[in-house]
Amino acid sequence: MPVSKKVWGIDKQGKDVFLYTLSNANNQSVSITNYGGIITSWLVPNDNSKIIDIVLGKDSFEDYLDNPSYMGCLVGRVANRIKNGQFTLNAKKYKLALNDGENHNHGGVNGFNKVVWDSESFENKIDCGVILRYLSPDGEENYPGNLQVKVTYTFTNNNELVIHYQAETDKPTVINLTNHTYFNLKGEDNGNALDTFLKINSFEYTETNIQYIPTGRILPLKNTFFDFTEFRKIGQYIAEIANGYNVNYVLKNQTDLAIQAAIAVDEETGLTLEVFTTEPGLQLYTAGYMQNEKGKKGKYYDKYAGFCLETQHFPDSPNQLHFPYIILNPTEKFESKTVYKLTRN
Repeated sequence: MPVSKKVWGIDKQGKDVFLYTLSNANNQSVSITNYGGIITSWLVPNDNSKIIDIVLGKDSFEDYLDNPSYMGCLVGRVANRIKNGQFTLNAKKYKLALNDGENHNHGGVNGFNKVVWDSESFENKIDCGVILRYLSPDGEENYPGNLQVKVTYTFTNNNELVIHYQAETDKPTVINLTNHTYFNLKGEDNGNALDTFLKINSFEYTETNIQYIPTGRILPLKNTFFDFTEFRKIGQYIAEIANGYNVNYVLKNQTDLAIQAAIAVDEETGLTLEVFTTEPGLQLYTAGYMQNEKGKKGKYYDKYAGFCLETQHFPDSPNQLHFPYIILNPTEKFESKTVYKLTRN
């Protein structure tokens, strides 16, 4: 399976930014840049031979320098929110940037989404991909430890995009990595995603306050507007929820094997997106805060233009001791895998 590579820009430090395009035997392709590990497109032939792009994004590297919605990005060191931008680890308090009101979000002011990663591609008969590496130095965004991160994107002939996260540290630290791609199975240029049918294999969620900080309570989904245990349209009850869905679902993943976390279906295109993960949580975000944001080919995206299915540990885990563990010690290796699989009905 072939990989193409082109120079896509140069960052302020003079580092080359590349755009890799991974193609498979089904005339599908996924493009990824080493700036922020961003998935910039996923091109799929439709029934009428028209190519549709199911990923929200931008046209150029320069456009991604202004990316307030984190479109397509790798997110870290710690995805999602940390209350008051602080946590205690081994009796030492760490204070992080407050880049989301009173709280810390998605790794801070200069998180992994703004890094030019070292990159290399690979290809063989059954798949192809890109390997990204980044050494996050001790004290970056005030996180402890030199954290060596490796993220491998693999695209297969089964129309699977596999994201394999790995990391090691020389000091105890915290880590929670995810990808922030927005999907629209009708095509990113074809209206909002509210008619998409969604099922999430979860029966509980982490309750939050109005700032999306967990209260610590894990609550049942039954009889709530958050309940996607059976297929229903994303937009069915969205008017009942201020700014749409921004909810962490508990997956009850007790093994190192990837389980099916969610399924999204679009009746218009017949496309189905399945998500499998080893992670214990899944954040559904429906772009409720997206407003007139520059997209592709002169288009601007607004509220509900796409949806994110972000596999993760829970928000504010460093301050919630009963949440799944996100501390990484020097004797340990962090590893996580997520698969986005596309099929047509």
